[in-house]
Amino acid sequence: MENIVIGSGPAGRLGSMQLGKLGKEVTLIEKNHIAGTCLNEGCMVICALTDITKFIDSNNKFNNYGFIKSQIEISYEKIVEKIVETQKMLRELNQMENESVGNTIIYGEASIDGQTVNVNGESFEYENLLIATGARPFIPDIKGSEYGLTNKDILKIDKIPEKLNVIGGGIIACEIANIYSTLGSEVNVLARSTFLKEIGENAKSYILKKIIPNVNIIENTNVSEAFKDKVLTDDGKELEGVPFFATGRTPNSEIAQDIVELNSDRTIKVDEMMKTSVENIYAAGDVTGGYQLTPVARMEGITAARNMAGYANKVSYNCIPQTLSLNMEASFVKNEKSECPDDDKATIGIPGIAGPGSFWNILVGETGYTEVEFDSKNNKINRIDSISPSSTSDVAYLSYLMRMDYDLDDYGDFLEVHPSTDSNYKIIKNMWL
Repeated sequence: MENIVIGSGPAGRLGSMQLGKLGKEVTLIEKNHIAGTCLNEGCMVICALTDITKFIDSNNKFNNYGFIKSQIEISYEKIVEKIVETQKMLRELNQMENESVGNTIIYGEASIDGQTVNVNGESFEYENLLIATGARPFIPDIKGSEYGLTNKDILKIDKIPEKLNVIGGGIIACEIANIYSTLGSEVNVLARSTFLKEIGENAKSYILKKIIPNVNIIENTNVSEAFKDKVLTDDGKELEGVPFFATGRTPNSEIAQDIVELNSDRTIKVDEMMKTSVENIYAAGDVTGGYQLTPVARMEGITAARNMAGYANKVSYNCIPQTLSLNMEASFVKNEKSECPDDDKATIGIPGIAGPGSFWNILVGETGYTEVEFDSKNNKINRIDSISPSSTSDVAYLSYLMRMDYDLDDYGDFLEVHPSTDSNYKIIKNMWL
């Protein structure tokens, strides 16, 4: 066998497709469902639920404005049913897409024995191996942790919890809090340190006040014990509500632990070509740590595949755009390689403007917020926090500008699609150039 890929999440699926397109022989092995965590337990599930909460949020606004009178009756059971139905359709499409480039897909749990991969009682030798086994929710070592839900359980619960304690302070914790508070749960978020430290203080303040105002945020707090319907904090407080762990991810690296070198956090150690410590074994996606994002996993999988096929390729992580899927998206990007001194930094903050999905928010002053930090000497962007219905596309465009190290004058000929990318026009063309 020329190439074996273990794991069909974004890294493994795109890596195997890239190899197939390059005319290579590929066997893709998947333990559970094709498309991995993203489709089956992660971001696609979050996006599906957030589509519903956006509708609820808009309906509430329109009722308050008085031009629509409606009541919403929510069936969580039906929501789950339709998400599962959609997932099955997408799995079929993903499988057809992979097989269309000549790849073979095997479902079963793989193990590695030297230059051989074993699955379903069969053994396959390989010339190159790509390990893309992903990660799973990290469960803190506290008493009663078995009572806690994770993202893997979202489609297993049968009703909306009356009260929910989200344990964690990052993006996933915020997204879960937004979903269930909109669906009617009383939600606490318990962050071990600072909540949403990935974004700037002004953007965070907007999210807390305008997007998740009914969520109770408790910072610098540890949970010492979990129960089925409450948690106990390290300072003795008892908070009613089902525990939900959003405390990070741990790599599924056990398959490779005696074969390739691991980092101290048990992620698989790779170089910029996604090569492990073994010459013909590569790894990509969440199992390697770093940015645990679907686009990054895709990029890593494709990079690994090209190198496996003999086309030298390196991965770069500068200016990675990220987003929070909320009732109004909050997206952000930072140029980690910027060497701009503080004296040359210039920051502007502007309220959101009327664009797609924003018009009716003007009446209540909830059109979003954007903050941009510039390198005024070199005429470049250092950082962006953007909260608006179009922030995901806006920040994706602008992150490319940052990643390519373009001068802002090069952006002067950008022609926006009204109203979708008007934010780019206002931020870059009107306020800076």
